[in-house]
Amino acid sequence: MAKECLLEIIDETLTAATAVHSILGPGLLESIYQHALAYELRARGLDVQVEAPIFVTYRGIDLGVGYRADIVVCDALILEIKSMSGVDASHVAQLLTYLRLSGIRVGYILNFNHRLLKHGIKRVSDFSAP
Repeated sequence: MAKECLLEIIDETLTAATAVHSILGPGLLESIYQHALAYELRARGLDVQVEAPIFVTYRGIDLGVGYRADIVVCDALILEIKSMSGVDASHVAQLLTYLRLSGIRVGYILNFNHRLLKHGIKRVSDFSAP
């Protein structure tokens, strides 16, 4: 995917997340934010998968669905939705695992439990795979 296209997807996604947060505010369940954001992204014309399966293979054998990403946007961006007091290293590790297994290189942890969403946005990248 071209860098410019990915940047547009990221920009549109973060704008949509900010819109969701400004309407709903902090303090709700993660699933509420997940479905509201998926709705907002689709309304903006983006392809969205909710609870997107992430498959695991071992020596060429499909081990089945190992994980599910909260939201995948345009097969280019993984979003992990949180609504908690803080994001720690285990949440970053979780998203890095999703990125590595899916082949997607960029993801965001969006923690909606902040008065201002910009304090709850964490970008995570994995450029280790070919």
